[in-house]
Amino acid sequence: MNSLIRWDPFREMYSMRRNIDRLFDEFFSEQASDLDKSLSWDLALDVVENKDEFVVKASLPGVKPENVDITYTENTLTIKGETKEETEKKDARYHLRERRYGTFSRTITLPRGVKADSIEATYDAGVLTLRLPKSEEIKPKRIPVHSSGTPQMIEGKIADVKSKN
Repeated sequence: MNSLIRWDPFREMYSMRRNIDRLFDEFFSEQASDLDKSLSWDLALDVVENKDEFVVKASLPGVKPENVDITYTENTLTIKGETKEETEKKDARYHLRERRYGTFSRTITLPRGVKADSIEATYDAGVLTLRLPKSEEIKPKRIPVHSSGTPQMIEGKIADVKSKN
């Protein structure tokens, strides 16, 4: 079944502008990467919160743990590092070169109440895992509800329920 779509010139202009913007972004990003191989790149993170802590995971394949700098100030976590570029082989010709080299940095803001002196960082198989325990004042507290006296039964007749419906 075919359906008719009303022509909207503004939608067409918006679509054309979006395509031109994308074209310029791709062109200039390729030019910048060709000029400067040491551009910084963003670090992708996973941040999970559970009742006791925040867990931050970052994939850093090929990065040595001594090349990673982690700082936590107030409620801001910063992960910085650098990957060194391998020396180019003069007698080899690259067909594809996509691996990232250079500096990377990522800063995130977490809710207040992290125990800064208890933060743990582990690095295993290219994955950096940070455990940021919550302080007691921000952990959710369960408040029990107490009733006064003994529970009371409410009695009713079936006829009363049927008459209300």
